[in-house]
Amino acid sequence: MIKPNIYMDNNSTTKVDDLVLEAMLPYFTEKYGNSSSKQHSFGWIAEEAVNKSRNQVAALLNCEAEEIIFTSGATESINMALIGIFNAYKTKGNEIITTTTEHPAVLATCKHLENEGAIVHYLNPDKNGIINPELIKSVISDKTILVCIILANNETGVIQPIYEISKIVHSLNSILFSDATQAIGKIPIDVKALGIDVLCLSAHKFYGPKGIGAIYKRRKNPRVAIKPIMFGGGQENDLRSGTLNIPGIVGLGQAAEIVKNEMSLNYDKTNYLRENLEKELLILGGKINGKSSQRLPNTISFTFNNFTAEKFIKKTKSFLAVSTGSACASTKQGISHVLKAMGVSEEEAKSTIRFSLGKNNTIEEINYLIEQLNAEN
Repeated sequence: MIKPNIYMDNNSTTKVDDLVLEAMLPYFTEKYGNSSSKQHSFGWIAEEAVNKSRNQVAALLNCEAEEIIFTSGATESINMALIGIFNAYKTKGNEIITTTTEHPAVLATCKHLENEGAIVHYLNPDKNGIINPELIKSVISDKTILVCIILANNETGVIQPIYEISKIVHSLNSILFSDATQAIGKIPIDVKALGIDVLCLSAHKFYGPKGIGAIYKRRKNPRVAIKPIMFGGGQENDLRSGTLNIPGIVGLGQAAEIVKNEMSLNYDKTNYLRENLEKELLILGGKINGKSSQRLPNTISFTFNNFTAEKFIKKTKSFLAVSTGSACASTKQGISHVLKAMGVSEEEAKSTIRFSLGKNNTIEEINYLIEQLNAEN
């Protein structure tokens, strides 16, 4: 039997959907205009494509198209939002609240802002990875200008109580930023209903191309101000200068439309696969991190009793792609900061694997993986 090539690292990146690629291709060839070129049809066609994509992304988030700003991805979006908001509101106050389980891009940007005069409060979750809204209430003040809470954790899949948090944040006229990079396409996100003021996303997390993302920035109630950190041609309402990546933007828009239409189907499928995989992994021996919390339907952070992560990857690398945590932190030494914040011991963290499923995975792949693991025992 030929070993399958099983990909269970979808929180790192996803395969570009065939329909997304098909939509993008003409904008590399016959429709290659610059959307800033207002004098001819090549530019008009490109501008029309950008407008369509802006509307597609807005429809996914239930916001206005004018509230979408295209970027190169979530990391740029995070830098732009956090630094830009701090610079816009630092005369009001200099306090920021975030969590110890944020993505490294948020944590690194907050560290940068500390050097610029910000006072950053880093809140720890409970053992299930949840930030208690009461904890935020105990720290927030009239000097707090920004609260940064990840919507769904990239390692554990744990979903935070964003709506409850937003009410606390808005009670003191602060701004709520949420890194929704892992949640987009997996669960419905209505920024109005949730009370999110600023949000970031990356297309490659939901079957779109790499190198393209977006910020959602609320225009009213409250109107959020972001000072630009890039300067040049004034694109994206002067917030993100630079020639727009038209093929990428088209791909982002198409991916947004597809996942919106497939949301329920993909949720049910990945949740079914996750439940089956979790059941079999628990039989092998171990625990699920964040199991008691509401989680993304596709994500498992599993600590083995009888495998270190290094041993597991070595045994399965010929047919399985998984990870030990965030791809953006995989080049750094040390245990997962997310697991550490949840109270997981260093020994347990070194025996933890993240399985992140996608719409292309099958029950046959899960059965094959379990067969191989049982054969090794």
